[in-house]
Amino acid sequence: MNLNYIETNSNDPFYNLAFEEHLLCNRKDCDWLMLWQNSPTVVVGLNQNTNEEINRSFIEEHGINVVRRTTGGGAVFHDLGNLNYSFITDAQTGTELSIEYFSRPVCRVLEQLGVHAYTSGRNDILVAGKKISGVAQRIYDGRILHHGTLLISSDVGMLSNALRADPDKFASKSTKSVASRVGMLNHYLPEGTGTEDVKKAIIAELLSGGTEKATLSPTELEKVEQLAENKYRSWEWNYGRSPEYNYTNKARFEGGSLCLMLHIQEGKICSAGISGDFMATDSIDPLIQTLIGLRFERREIAAAIAGMNLRPFIGTITSEEFLSLI
Repeated sequence: MNLNYIETNSNDPFYNLAFEEHLLCNRKDCDWLMLWQNSPTVVVGLNQNTNEEINRSFIEEHGINVVRRTTGGGAVFHDLGNLNYSFITDAQTGTELSIEYFSRPVCRVLEQLGVHAYTSGRNDILVAGKKISGVAQRIYDGRILHHGTLLISSDVGMLSNALRADPDKFASKSTKSVASRVGMLNHYLPEGTGTEDVKKAIIAELLSGGTEKATLSPTELEKVEQLAENKYRSWEWNYGRSPEYNYTNKARFEGGSLCLMLHIQEGKICSAGISGDFMATDSIDPLIQTLIGLRFERREIAAAIAGMNLRPFIGTITSEEFLSLI
């Protein structure tokens, strides 16, 4: 690959993924290396159920972004301690499509920094048996996108909490993330070596044609922003595209036990069931009908039931207790 180097000049994950897609689909005149970083974000794979992969209460409390990418694989956490790289080139056959083909130069850079890195049998780069990079690929119109992460100094606490969802509450055929023992490169790099040093090493090693950065035209940048707004920031892409699934949650309150069972299609509730030993005085059907068609989001459900008197349906269980199951 004779790579041309480009940066997004942004830490906005929605914009960065739009920028990457624009390069893949529209700039076919050369091969590209794109280095980029995101503010705290969970990035889910193309075929994943977003709600199964995230700890929703945690990410909302901490203002963590959630976005779906166009490649497969599992959910990952990004922050400014993580450096992302994208290779875009013509799709070849055989070894040039392999993950190892693209991972090899990254491992070579890390070796030059004093870190022995190697590819695993799946789609990861490991150091001392710990995952420091996960990668994914996509082919579009004769071009291949290969992108990956480099965990340099990410916040491990944020990473582990943002990606924790309760598997007992969900049942679907979506692609699940594989739990991995992750490691941080700053534990293996020479003391004082940070993200910028790794970035400079990648640029120096991989750009045989010089280190001058390419740019997009103002018209292209406008198209990138439109793509970010219309696709990557949209609920329909990030949540609505999730495969259909069942969600079940139950709890015991002072007013009795309550079990909520939902079937979700395209991110919306298409059927619901409510059971328990709460002291209802009327049929539960009006409450169930209120839920049908809503997005599976606590905020939207809360707004829908805000004007309802729930006592005939679920007794003394409060609306807040009911919403705690979402």
